[in-house]
Amino acid sequence: MIKPEKWAALRQEMEDLGIYEDDLVEKFIIGSGRGGQKLHKTASCVYLQHLPSGIEVKCQQERSRELNRYYARQRLCEKFTEIVLQEQSKRQREIEKIRQQKRRRSRRTKEKILQEKKQRAELKKTRSKPGDNE
Repeated sequence: MIKPEKWAALRQEMEDLGIYEDDLVEKFIIGSGRGGQKLHKTASCVYLQHLPSGIEVKCQQERSRELNRYYARQRLCEKFTEIVLQEQSKRQREIEKIRQQKRRRSRRTKEKILQEKKQRAELKKTRSKPGDNE
């Protein structure tokens, strides 16, 4: 359950961004994915659309409809700042960081890394005791 203070803070953030409850279309959808029979019976997935900007958000993070309503509004605020104010959100930065980590290295970079490893190996060989180099 979300505390009233958190709801108030979220509503204040929405108001600061210019997002008003009257501008939102909220629908409850039957969820999909893992979760079994209970998930397919209840409409706990929340769909939000901000009419003036056309931004749409769907949230099925929790089993509770009330929690999903909160998280959907939070995600809408993030998207709004991202798109309208051209700022990168924390989530977007994390995604970009992971994407960069998974990106393949260029041939030049690979060769450079291998060259450095070879130099390091040569340096280590010079440190060994006499008679060990056989």
